[in-house]
Amino acid sequence: MARRLAAAWPDGATVYDGPVAAQLEAAWPASDALVCFLATGATVRLVAPLLAGKRTDPGVVCVDEAGRYAVALLGGHAGGANALAARVAGVLDAVPVVTTATDAAGVTPLDDLGADLGFRLPDPAPLAKITTRILSGAPVTLHADATWPLPPIPGVAPPDARAGIARPPDAGETVPPDSPDAVVLAVSDRVDARGDLVYRPPSLVVGVGASRGAPDDEIETLVRAGLAEAGLAVASVRALATADVKAGEPGILAVAARYGWSLLTFPADALAAQDVPNPSEVVRAAVGTPSVAEAAALLGARTYGRDAALVLPKRAAAMATVAIARLTPRGRLTLVGIGPGAEDLRTPRATGELRRAAVVVGLDQYVDRIRHLLRPGTRILTSGLGAEEERARTAVDLATQGNAVALVGSGDAGVYAMASPALQLAGPDVDVCAVPGITAAIAAAAVLGAPLGHDHAYLSLSDLHTPWDVIAGRLRAVAAADLVACLYNPRSRRRTAGFDEAVAIFRRHRPDSTPVGLVRDATRPGEQVTVTTLGALDPTAVDMYTVVLVGATGTRIVAGRMVTPRAYRWLP
Repeated sequence: MARRLAAAWPDGATVYDGPVAAQLEAAWPASDALVCFLATGATVRLVAPLLAGKRTDPGVVCVDEAGRYAVALLGGHAGGANALAARVAGVLDAVPVVTTATDAAGVTPLDDLGADLGFRLPDPAPLAKITTRILSGAPVTLHADATWPLPPIPGVAPPDARAGIARPPDAGETVPPDSPDAVVLAVSDRVDARGDLVYRPPSLVVGVGASRGAPDDEIETLVRAGLAEAGLAVASVRALATADVKAGEPGILAVAARYGWSLLTFPADALAAQDVPNPSEVVRAAVGTPSVAEAAALLGARTYGRDAALVLPKRAAAMATVAIARLTPRGRLTLVGIGPGAEDLRTPRATGELRRAAVVVGLDQYVDRIRHLLRPGTRILTSGLGAEEERARTAVDLATQGNAVALVGSGDAGVYAMASPALQLAGPDVDVCAVPGITAAIAAAAVLGAPLGHDHAYLSLSDLHTPWDVIAGRLRAVAAADLVACLYNPRSRRRTAGFDEAVAIFRRHRPDSTPVGLVRDATRPGEQVTVTTLGALDPTAVDMYTVVLVGATGTRIVAGRMVTPRAYRWLP
């Protein structure tokens, strides 16, 4: 089983051999996580002398002798054991066992809050007590300097939308408001921020200018003094930024490496284009831009955010200057294809993104299919057929304001679904992630056999968004090109003439014996599958829940299955 895992993860797994205690002692300091093929009791006794702290210990997953269970034993969140248990179970066809309280309750774990955004929690000591209070129903107050695309937090009022116009949550908005028993979560780069838990977001970029050979101690002292003067936390510094001519300056590189900060560099013309409060002609003469520290701080912060502002103007020492900018976070819009209907045809990534979103927007009947997956505190915004523009605009508006939003589409969100109207509205001030899904056409084709085995075309017969004469022209082109045709939205109760015309167009180009597959409610309860021919096709058997696949002239029925050959030379 260990070797199966190593084969599945060739770049990320090492198999240890020899006496088990010796294996653990060797692997412990060198590993991010360990999978132990041992009883949990034996593992506990062996790792106990090695434990140092939950922030540094590797995660530990135990797998039983029969390979039936993958148990997250140690470091569920901080050590990644919960996620690893799921990965191990996927390879070994085992059952993942996760017992951390927040996961059992489906609640966003506080020690993971904002981890994917770069949040730091300098003092994790109160975590267990605060988590217990939240799980017991204590209200939560969120104090944040800005709106970050966080996952849902139970008790915190999520973003709302009224009459299609989105609004962000007000700072400190609570449910119920101002309760003396409320848990206070603070997200702030300010050293005076107060809360039961204080998270440090990666909101600051420090711009640095330096003379050649500027010592790292001078640069570090200046950076720390600037942060202290502005009342800002070192843990919220995301990066250092400077001119590209200073990219190899040893003092700057040393400070960046010492704190684990990224180093951003910019050309002089980009820096010169920034509006700064303290330009210098002396600096312009030296490096080609009137500002390095202030301009680099602003440009660096805008690299990560949708906007930025200086929170500390230029401060100078003998051989260096610094300035600090705070970014305005970009929101997150995730376009999620939830598949054709069957639970096991929804991808794990889609499920994860739905649970990551604080706001879910979608067609009511699609959201009903995934509502049970959403975490407590998720805001759900639904509307009916025909409200696509409203849904797209609401999702984009909320994401633009800094929230984590999932816009749901059936099948794949980019195929006759919500991705295109949303992306027509979304600007560069929002991060977009698309999660592919299995389309209705792919699901229908799998049921029918292999009708899409060669060149094919998708067409929608709905004239709500495309004039019928355009649709008819495309049908004639596809029919003449002898492509397999996959027809979406083929026929409704009021819209019947279009489908009749489509069939007539295909019959003018293909024999009546051409196979046609009809799949209604593909992969859902009540699925109906019909294989017929172009000549025998009954239009009344087709409705808006049906996917119609019209074969090419080479498509045939083999053992009851619809097959479009690739014409491999080695086949008869």
